[in-house]
Amino acid sequence: MDKDAFERAKLKVLLKQNDPHGFGTLQEKTVHAVMKLAFEPDEDFHEVPVEGYIADIYREGRIIEIQNGNFGRLRPKLTTFLPLYPVTVVLPIPHFKWLIWMDEESGELSERHKSPVTGNAYHAFSELYKIKAFLKDPNLSFSFPLIDMDEYRLLNGWSRNKKRGSSRYDRMPLSLFDEIRVERTEDFMQFVPINVPEEFTVTDFAKAAGIKRELAADAVPILLYLDILCRIGKKGREYLYRINE
Repeated sequence: MDKDAFERAKLKVLLKQNDPHGFGTLQEKTVHAVMKLAFEPDEDFHEVPVEGYIADIYREGRIIEIQNGNFGRLRPKLTTFLPLYPVTVVLPIPHFKWLIWMDEESGELSERHKSPVTGNAYHAFSELYKIKAFLKDPNLSFSFPLIDMDEYRLLNGWSRNKKRGSSRYDRMPLSLFDEIRVERTEDFMQFVPINVPEEFTVTDFAKAAGIKRELAADAVPILLYLDILCRIGKKGREYLYRINE
């Protein structure tokens, strides 16, 4: 997927949403709709019955599944699809994100406020853990588009300001920042920081990657499972790792 394809898909979805006969965000979330069109502009290949399931995209023997999270729900599909078809799982990740709060009753919108969190592909690893058993399958690949977006949230949470525990209404994609591809198991090597020490802990990994420790704590066990890393002992209370030769 290139940036031109992304922009064409975004424009087409937004035009449909402004058409009273279009599907709009109440039937299909905007990011999901844009991703589908960006990866496959011909809608004849969208929502295709395959082996008792509905594939987001099926064309010429290949399947693409767009997921906004909840990878656990993919397990039945992957069990059925992977022995028969190459499958690419796409997880759009918010890069720069602006929050907009919506009053449920009046529909009034707040001003845009930029989230302090900058998304990166390491945010995918908590989801990858849910389908860990499939990660070594040669028919499975991944795309992690990093997208700048507006996120609309309903003021329906349990806190006094109704923000904590609130529901996400929709996300509006603004621009494609980058796309990280994993075509085969060896491609996970790109997530090992080039400047990581020869022997390192999860804390060292996080520092070298420039990410929070909790993201590194999600990534390192997956890289260990994929034989990208190996565990060699302990340093204090933390395990020690090195790159597997």
